Amino acid sequence: MMRDGLQTAIGLMSGTSMDGIDVAMLTTDGVDRLEFHANLFVPYDPAFRHKLESALQTAKLITRRDERPGDLFDIETELSDRHADAVETFLAQNGVERDDVDLIGFHGQTVLHRPAQALTVQLGDGSRLARRTQIPVVFDMRANDVQNGGQGAPLVPAYHAALARSRRENFAEKFPVCFVNIGGISNISYVPGEGDPIAFDTGPGNALIDQWVSREGGIPYDAGGAIASEGGVIQAVVDRYLASSFFDKAGPKSLDRNDFTLAEVDGLELADGARTLASVSAGAIMRAVEHLPERPKLWILCGGGRKNPHIVGDMRDAALGMGAELALAEDVGLNGDFTEAEAWAYLAVRAVLDLPLTYPTTTGCKHAVSGGILTRPAGKGV
Repeated sequence: MMRDGLQTAIGLMSGTSMDGIDVAMLTTDGVDRLEFHANLFVPYDPAFRHKLESALQTAKLITRRDERPGDLFDIETELSDRHADAVETFLAQNGVERDDVDLIGFHGQTVLHRPAQALTVQLGDGSRLARRTQIPVVFDMRANDVQNGGQGAPLVPAYHAALARSRRENFAEKFPVCFVNIGGISNISYVPGEGDPIAFDTGPGNALIDQWVSREGGIPYDAGGAIASEGGVIQAVVDRYLASSFFDKAGPKSLDRNDFTLAEVDGLELADGARTLASVSAGAIMRAVEHLPERPKLWILCGGGRKNPHIVGDMRDAALGMGAELALAEDVGLNGDFTEAEAWAYLAVRAVLDLPLTYPTTTGCKHAVSGGILTRPAGKGV
């Protein structure tokens, strides 16, 4: 329920790692007042993860955002219902009254991202979610950006800027601050002391590591970097990955989950491949400095990749070499597991206030734009 210009929103995020649903609740004015609440992770079972992986292949047939060829409609319905169930579980576990929630920010599952064709597709039926939960839903928040010439990603920088500026006293001598989200794909948000953030995807994060250990070891991810700890970095392989022309391009720029493959690590031992791909992830992130106006003074790591000590160690060495500090989100009082879910709650509030979600400096859109589709259950308003 709105109070003093503040709205409470639940953010739902199912990212490129496709491991489950992050749920986080946030109260905000959509600018820089932030109140944090509870969070929840709901994992996907292996069978549903397999469906999502198959959806990436079927989605290649899509030419319009509303197309759902093959079994994509059924997968979208199941995905939406799983998100509705996650909301119900969150409300019950945390004693949150439904009427105290103004909005749900629903990311859905990205299955196709082709900004050059002004096409980005996130599976997720916002209207179905609103009916199931009886809470207004904002969804499809990337589409307006690509229709206005943007990359459609990343969208989290507006929230990262709010985080930094809401804690200005903590970061007074640390600007520019660079937030790094290491999900399936990694992206950065460069937050200067003044002005709009700068952001872009930096390269593969966890996706290649997950794909590698799944294919070669039959497990979904390298927990704590345990597999990589038994291996070594094959520098020639790292160099081949980082020779991609993608890294020479200035931002804004974005990636689809399938833009980088395992071709370069084919033939390596399991542990060497995992350790080498961790080095690729770290090296890709640090190459972002080439396209920033100043070197960041502080790097803040969010997302699942911050739990891989090899990615973190390689990045810390590089940051120290640049005279910068590197911190995990928790080191500065943030929750690195739920930053993206919090961001989707924050963006939902900005969307209903018609505030920008993206900027020319974050996605390359022609001008700062809002976005998202608001759908309300019968009898509900915002």
